[in-house]
Amino acid sequence: MQRIVYKQDNGVLAVIIPAPEALATMTIDEIAAKDVPTGKPYKIILTTDLPVDRTTRDFWTVADVDLTDGVGA
Repeated sequence: MQRIVYKQDNGVLAVIIPAPEALATMTIDEIAAKDVPTGKPYKIILTTDLPVDRTTRDFWTVADVDLTDGVGA
């Protein structure tokens, strides 16, 4: 499974979890381009790349230089 991550305006990491129904008709790249806010760079990652402990989710980070898979349309 894959997830889409990008930084929100407040710097907090956002994680998009594509619905199976969406993945049945679109690629993960198409979903990212559609759902990531306009102009925001994003990265497509594996679920295993996310921390397991969600209690500290507000502190998850990603470096700007790693957001290289595209930009929201």
